[in-house]
Formats: sequence, structure tokens, C-alpha cells
Amino acid sequence: MGKVFPQENTEGLVKWLTFKEAQERNKTVAKPFLIDFYTDWCGWCKHMIKTTYSNPSLAAYINANFYPVKFNAETKDTIEYNGKIYKPLSPLPKTPHELTVKFLGENLSYPSTVFVTNNYEYNLLTQGYLEDKKIEPILIFMVENAWRTSIFDEFNKHFTHTFYDTVFAKAPVKFTSFEDLEKLQKKKSKKVLVHITAGFCNTCKVMTKTTFADTSLAKYISKNFYVVNFDAERTDTIMFKNQKYYNSIINNYPLHNLAFKLSNNRFTLPALCILDEQLNTLDVLAFYQSSEQIKPALAYFATDAYKKKNWQDFIKDYSLKPPQKTKK
Repeated sequence: MGKVFPQENTEGLVKWLTFKEAQERNKTVAKPFLIDFYTDWCGWCKHMIKTTYSNPSLAAYINANFYPVKFNAETKDTIEYNGKIYKPLSPLPKTPHELTVKFLGENLSYPSTVFVTNNYEYNLLTQGYLEDKKIEPILIFMVENAWRTSIFDEFNKHFTHTFYDTVFAKAPVKFTSFEDLEKLQKKKSKKVLVHITAGFCNTCKVMTKTTFADTSLAKYISKNFYVVNFDAERTDTIMFKNQKYYNSIINNYPLHNLAFKLSNNRFTLPALCILDEQLNTLDVLAFYQSSEQIKPALAYFATDAYKKKNWQDFIKDYSLKPPQKTKK
């Protein structure tokens, strides 16, 4: 009997779908799309299947949080995508499909990976081979809605500082607790930032370790705010403004109901709740906030500008350096 060779793994551990299957499932349960543009002759495409898409933890994350589509960029099939029909541009071999050109434009490089939000509103194109460390921040960026508030290059820089960079210079703000907050307010009144996080939230970790560790921002925050890092999965009872709050089942998941109180029921992860000196919520910044983008929002409230002008007028006059709080 001749030697039997194992069959080549052409799929990896990702459970690939067709465009039709992914879009049908998205109508029932909304998830972002991950679209792998490959060709039969692309060696790096095959290598990415054997490595990145064969990583058990990465594949499991993709299968749970995305609708992954493996698409031959030179297919001769007719494809319906987001209500439009796309066809092959030529019957000749090695000719890109009309849908490939839509996403990749003139830069027909393979593999290319396109990430699309479930409402087709936002696309993120990455080209070339993606190893584990390169694809991880992109997956988090899409799943945890960081794309709503940040550009990827900025987020990727902070993600790297958080999880891979051991020499990143840090000067973090000092976090306090709800138990000490009211005592501190009696000694010196300040506005309050409540950073709502959870253990499973990766963008929460990035925000904690970079946004609140930016040297210039940390000094500004410490001068003008008290900061509470609040785990929404806490199981203890918290007294806040003479009222008890506790962990309860919300949308089939145990979460602390103080998180909903502070965020005016606009709960997201992460969420940055800005409270006045009387601990009333002034505003809630939803999703990931980088140090670059958060500065004008903090200045708007720290200087009491919110009492005098609306946000649109304030941001027009805002300089890159946040103004200092006026002494009373």
C-alpha cells in the first residue's frame, strides 16, 4: 500500500461563509464581516490560512464575533452584496472581480482583508499577510466599536503600548473609590470622571493603560477631576448619594446597576461618565476614547465652558493645548 499524505488544510479553523450566507445571518443577529480576498495562486494567502486562521483562540474569536467570508478575488460568479449585483469583469483568468475592485480599488494586492460593520457603514481595508499580533487589534477595534470614536492607526499604537510594549512611559492618574469620593469632595470639590470597564473588555484595558497614563493628560485630569475606575461586573453593594446600588441580571448578564445610573442608561463599554461637583452626570462619552480625542471634552467641562456655550461653538475655538481651569 502506498503512503497516504494528509490533505492540505485550505480552510484553517475559521468557519467560512459565502456572501449570501453572511448577509442572511446578519439580518437575524448583527455582527461585523471579515472578508478574506484571496487568489488560487497567492502563496501568502495559503500561509495565512495555515497560520493566523489556524490559531485556535483567534479562530474562535472570529467565529464568535464576525461573519467571516472567504472570497476568491478572481471568481467568475455573480455576487449580490448590500443590495447590489457585482459580476466578473472578464472571462479571462487572473482578472479581478467587480466586487474586488469595489473594495481594493487599483491596489490589487493579496491577501487583502476587509472588515465591514454590520450596517455596511464603515469599511477597514488591510493588505498583506496578517500575523496574530497584527490582526488582534483590528478584531478588537471592530468588535468593541472603537471605530466609532478613533482612527485605527491611533488605536493600534495604544493597543501595542497596552499589550506588547514593556517600556512604554507611564504617568497614570490616581484612581479613587466610590467609598472615598464623597469624603474627597468635602475636602476639595472637583468634577468626577467615572471610567466604566469590565474584565472582558479589551478597549477598556487600552483606555485604562494609555489614555489615563498620558503624561500631560494625567496631570490635567488630576488637577481638575477625581477619577473612579468602575468595574461594571462588581458584585458588592455600593452606596452612592445615599442610595444603594447592586449587581443584577440585565439583558441576561450580571451587571452593576450603578453603571446604568451613572451613564443615564446609555451603557456602553467602555463609558466615561462626567459628573459635576454634586455627582450629577453631565455627559457620557461612549466607547473607546484616546488621549488625543478626549482632551477637548475634558476642557469643555473642567473650565465650565459647558455652562456658557454649546459644544459646537466651543470646539471651534479650542486649541490643541487644553486650557487650564480658572481659579476661583
